[in-house]
Order: sequence, then structure tokens, then C-alpha cells
Amino acid sequence: MKKLLTLSLAILAFQFVQAQDSETKPKTPIGGRPNIPSDLNFEFGFNQLNNRPADLDIDFLGSRTFNASYQFPINLFGKGSGFTLNPGFGVGSDKLEFDGAKNLFINPLLGPESSKLTEVSDVYGKNINLISNNFSANYLEVPIDIRYHLNKNNYSKSFRISVGGKVGFLYEAHTKIKYESAEYDKRKIKDSQNFGLEKIRYAVSVKAGSPGFYVWGNFFLNDMWQAGRGPFANQSSQINFGLAVTVF
Repeated sequence: MKKLLTLSLAILAFQFVQAQDSETKPKTPIGGRPNIPSDLNFEFGFNQLNNRPADLDIDFLGSRTFNASYQFPINLFGKGSGFTLNPGFGVGSDKLEFDGAKNLFINPLLGPESSKLTEVSDVYGKNINLISNNFSANYLEVPIDIRYHLNKNNYSKSFRISVGGKVGFLYEAHTKIKYESAEYDKRKIKDSQNFGLEKIRYAVSVKAGSPGFYVWGNFFLNDMWQAGRGPFANQSSQINFGLAVTVF
């Protein structure tokens, strides 16, 4: 998450410098938002698994997602058509919290780039008190949307609907487990490795809302894990959805 926050701040700084240098884009606030024809988006929501086996139960509230992206508009079909193409770049972080105090560990039968779902107490001891326990996968992303603005005369004040997609490139995944016991007091263990995840993912994206807020959903087209390398050799794919804030 620290890496994601750093990248998000870098995107914010880039947008701020661009706004300061541009004399042709005056700030006309809409509820405090500067009128700059580009979007710095922060998406908050939930991360779920579609087509998962019954043994791969996850906690809904504990399985969250956070995305930050910068997108800029390109007019389609001429100015005032209502349509724009919005490419960009960003980062995404998806968490999974497994039910039953379980987490991912390397599958010794398959070796590196694999994972199995195991109770944490089977690895670190039966007498531990588990404080926190989750799994995170972090991606560099390239989103692109086709956006329709209902107000064709002023896109910056218009309700808009977007359909598009994005490609994500896995750059880091880890489990983070924190527990306490009589023997070790408190311990925090972070294990960074691939866990058999697919290195590239593809999604269809939908968005709808105002310039400042919108609802969104990502429907991933490929499996989260490489074939036969994940827990229970599952063929689960991700679904993300939630609310977003657009800064610019």
C-alpha cells in the first residue's frame, strides 16, 4: 500500500504541475473542483471472486480494492458529439481476506509460483492469537474508456456513462499476518512472492456518475491464478465494484 500511495502522490503532483503551467485552462470550480479536462480518480470498493470453489471462502468486508488512475479526454466524432475516448495509466491494489483464519502459502508439491490455502495456526502454532491476516496483489494498470456525456455543451458539468477496459501488470503480491503468542509476544510477517498469480489481467469496465463522483465495476476476463497453480486448482476470476472520487 505504501508503494501505491507513493505512485498516487506522483500522479497528483504531475496533474498539479500541469494545472499550474496551463494558462488556457482557467479554474472554474464545480463544488470545489478545478475545470481541467482530465481526471485523477480514486476508486474504493470490494474485491470478489467469481466461479470460486466452496473451499475458497472470502470475507466480503475484508476483501477490498483501491485504484488510482489519471485519464485524459480525446474528442470523438467532433466537438459536441458527447463522446470522448479516455486513455490513461494507474495503479490497483486488491485484498483478499479468507474465511477460517486461512491464508496463502507455497504449495510444496508444485514449488515456486504456486499457492495453497492453509490455516495460519497450522504454520505458526495452535496457540497463537491472530490479529490481522490478509493477502494483497498490486498492479500497474492501463485503463481506456469510451465516455458519453449527457450535457454535450459542457462536459465538465455533465452526467456521464463510460464503457471500456483495462490491462493490469502484476508487480507485487504478498501476505501479511500479525499475531501474538506467549512465546513470541507480537509478530508481523510479510511474505512477498508470486503465489501462482497470472502476471497480466484484463477487465471490462463500466462507470456512471457526475464529474466528482461515480460508481464503477470491473469484470475480469481471465483467471486470477495460473492454470493449476492456485489453491484447489481454482479457475476464479475477479469482480471489483464500488464508489470513486474524481479530484480534477
